[in-house]
Amino acid sequence: MTRRHATLGTPLGELLVVADGEALAGIYFPGHWHPPVAGTIGIEVDALGDALIMRFGEQLAQYLDGTRTTFDLPLAPDGDEFQLTVWAMLRDIRFSETTTYGALAARLGDRNLARRVGNAVGRNPLSIVVPCHRVVGAAGSLTGYAGGLERKRQLLELEGAAVVAQGRLF
Repeated sequence: MTRRHATLGTPLGELLVVADGEALAGIYFPGHWHPPVAGTIGIEVDALGDALIMRFGEQLAQYLDGTRTTFDLPLAPDGDEFQLTVWAMLRDIRFSETTTYGALAARLGDRNLARRVGNAVGRNPLSIVVPCHRVVGAAGSLTGYAGGLERKRQLLELEGAAVVAQGRLF
């Protein structure tokens, strides 16, 4: 199967979904900080005619209506070794929980890697499914999100994350 893409309408805005073979390679919001490079998203397909993209759409709808807390999809993000390591760590952050860039850096063995971790988190190509929205600033504040801080706040509210419940949004 070839690299392909479709656009899905969601309550959070339209998502550009990129698939490569039997795995998702990218999920991007409008205005995404690091959109895919032109020519790398493959052919446009009808989301309803693509089993993988349709499966993502179904799981996303369940997540957004509160009946799903994890995604069960094959993923194929394109990144360097450090980015892939950080993105794998993001998948370990449980629904409704948050962590900080510094805590992720500490798990890597060096708190001084927090800025590098932040850069990797910001380049996560699989928004929502690889939950970079669950990473907050050191004081629990909402900080950068490639899909926009308002969407990050909405996702954390949807999950009932403590950082939102405590009212420490900014």
